[in-house]
Amino acid sequence: MKKLKIHILVIIAVVSLTGCGIFGSKDKEKELPPKELLKFKQTLNVKRVWSAKLGGGSELLRLGLSPTGDGVRIYAASQDGDVSAFDPKSGRSLWKTALKIELSSGPGAGDKLVVVGGRDGDVVALDPATGTEQWRANVIGETLARPLVTDDGVLVYTIDGQLRMLSIFDGSEKWTMQQDLPALTLRGSSSPVVVGGTAIVGFDNGRLIALDLDSGNTEWEALVSPPTGRSDLERLSDVDGQLQVVGQDVYASGYQGRVASLAAESGQVLWAREISTHVGVGADWNNIYIVEDDGELVSLLRRNGSDVWRSEDLLRREPTAPVAFDQSVVVGDFEGYVHFFSATDGSPVARVRVGKGEISSAPVAIGDRLYVQSESGALAVFEIPKANREDNESN
Repeated sequence: MKKLKIHILVIIAVVSLTGCGIFGSKDKEKELPPKELLKFKQTLNVKRVWSAKLGGGSELLRLGLSPTGDGVRIYAASQDGDVSAFDPKSGRSLWKTALKIELSSGPGAGDKLVVVGGRDGDVVALDPATGTEQWRANVIGETLARPLVTDDGVLVYTIDGQLRMLSIFDGSEKWTMQQDLPALTLRGSSSPVVVGGTAIVGFDNGRLIALDLDSGNTEWEALVSPPTGRSDLERLSDVDGQLQVVGQDVYASGYQGRVASLAAESGQVLWAREISTHVGVGADWNNIYIVEDDGELVSLLRRNGSDVWRSEDLLRREPTAPVAFDQSVVVGDFEGYVHFFSATDGSPVARVRVGKGEISSAPVAIGDRLYVQSESGALAVFEIPKANREDNESN
């Protein structure tokens, strides 16, 4: 009964935000359609190096499926249960395993396992070299956060606010912790990140919590996005989007709340800005990058959070979380376009298209290539040719 109630609350939140609009009132949405794409002179040569069809699509489900790598192989999964491994250089298929369940998150990859999460609570671990199933566990709730594979376990975060550490050997539960959920939440979950022996996780109550990976004990917690307002809708404060770790600093954001820089060892807030985003942040060594709820792309100085530049090119186009890639900032949109902006001044420098399917998960930079998965089940891989990269660096 508890599980059913939680799913109903999530659905109500999604319906409410669709009707009221994440970006404003219903009337305002009618008056302001997605901004049309502007023509510009492309100055960055972006080359598609290979692509693949992963399986069935997941249009409008906004699942937590996106590619990942372990330095040897690239892994990706489809909503209808196919998990695939590819050679990063050529795109050659190395193996494909049909799990025959609906998947909602992953893959997560480590030295010993590749792990995916299912809509009905299944967590499935595969051998990285062969794709052979190693074990399967059920955590009851749907997972939208990428499973985190460590040397000793698999950390799984479900949409009911449960965080579980499973044994890497057989999937048995080692420890668990839970946070109370507010009455309404956005559909989405923040994927845990690791700093040393600590996992840092964002929750739907606006809190960021650091836990010891071995014991599950809380090391610190911080309120990134304090709930405000009277109604449940006004008090939405989910920390659902991408977290970033640069050095010993953690960057997190909350819906209808703040973007904050925190010390990884203590949770002390170093600086914070009143900026609302539900997709999270991107970062490089100089700046952090945010997509506000109306689609405006913003660059802030990493050291103090002051504005560097802003771009309104993608207003109401539902851009993904940004990713820093080769001196550019990259986001996908609801029509399958991938947009490249200069990290220096925010000017558009390139645009490519994966297909007609929406891109709801952020592009993933692995090495010198960019991996983009659409909700139609397409995977496309891009790179910036070396000559073009050197030209940009010299400029």
